[in-house]
Amino acid sequence: MNVISTAGVPAGERFAFWREVSSRLWVPCDLRCEPHWEGRFQARVCVIELGPVQASLMTATPYSIERTSRLIGQADPGVFKLGCTVHGRGMVAQDGRCAEFGPGDLVLSDTSRPYVAEFAPDIPGGQVLVLRFPRCLLPFPDRDLRRLTAVRLRGDRGIGALASQFLLHMARHMHELGPPDAARLSTVTLDVLTAALGAVLDAESAVPSHTGRRALTVQIFAFIRQNLGDPKLTPDVIAAAHHISLRYLHKLFQEEGHTVAGWVRERRLERCRRDLADPRLADRPINAIAARWGFSSAAHFSQAFRGAYGLSPRQFRRQCAEAKGVCVP
Repeated sequence: MNVISTAGVPAGERFAFWREVSSRLWVPCDLRCEPHWEGRFQARVCVIELGPVQASLMTATPYSIERTSRLIGQADPGVFKLGCTVHGRGMVAQDGRCAEFGPGDLVLSDTSRPYVAEFAPDIPGGQVLVLRFPRCLLPFPDRDLRRLTAVRLRGDRGIGALASQFLLHMARHMHELGPPDAARLSTVTLDVLTAALGAVLDAESAVPSHTGRRALTVQIFAFIRQNLGDPKLTPDVIAAAHHISLRYLHKLFQEEGHTVAGWVRERRLERCRRDLADPRLADRPINAIAARWGFSSAAHFSQAFRGAYGLSPRQFRRQCAEAKGVCVP
C-alpha cells in the first residue's frame, strides 16, 4: 500500500501538490479550494491495487473537483470512479443529475464525460474510499451506464447496504491487506458493485449469474460475521435469512472450498484468538470469551482451538502475555 500525504509539504504549496497528486492518481481535473481552507489545506491518501481496480482511501480538507471537456480531450483513460463516503458529506453532478451523499452512500462518476464533485465546505474534513476501474468491466450497455452516474446509492437499505458495508470494511482494514488478499478482492469487489448497480437499474437480469452468486455469498459471509455470537447460528438459520434452500447454501460454500459449519467455526475461533491475545481482556475468563463468540461448550471450544492453533486457549493466552510482558491470572 502506498501512502501520499501533504504533511511534509509547506502550507502554501500543499494544494498545488495535491492537485498534481490527484491528476496522476485518478484523472486530470480542475481543483478549487475556498480561500479560508487553502491556507490550512491537508490531505492524505492510501492506495492499493486490486488487479484492475485501484482502491484509494482519501482524507482531505474540503475542496471541489471539475472534470472538463478540455481535460477529457487531453486524457481519457476510459475509467469509472466510484466513491463510498466514510466520513463527511458532499455532492456529485453529472449528466444532468446531482446526487448529495453522506456516510455509507455510494456514487458513480464516468471520467469520460464532464462532472463536478465537492466535499461540503462547512465540514472540516471528509473521508472517502475511491474505486477507479475500467468502464468495460461493468456488464451493462452504454445507455444503462449513463443512467447510473451521479445517482445516490444509499448505504442503509437493500443491496446498497451490502455494497456499502463491504466497502466500509475494506476501508477500515486496507492497512492489513497483502498481495494474496488483493488478488481475491478484485473479483469480489467488482461482483458486489455489479450486483448493486444492477439493482439500481432494476435490471438484475443483466447481471451474470456467477456475479449474482458471488454477491450473495459475500452477503452471507457478512451476515455470519455479524451474528457469530449467536450459538443458534446454524446453516438452517443462515439459509432462511437469505431466502435460499439449505442445499443451495451448501453448494455456495462448496464452490468457495468450505463447509458452512467449518467456515463459521473458523471465524469464531479467529475472534476468540484475537480476544485471548488482547491484554485489555486478560481478566476476562476464557469460557466467557468462548461464549461471546458462540461456543456454548467450553470443552468443545478448547478442543477446537487446540486443533486449529496447536495450543490450548490458556497456553495461547499465556504465550501472548509473556511476549508482551503482561501478567495473566
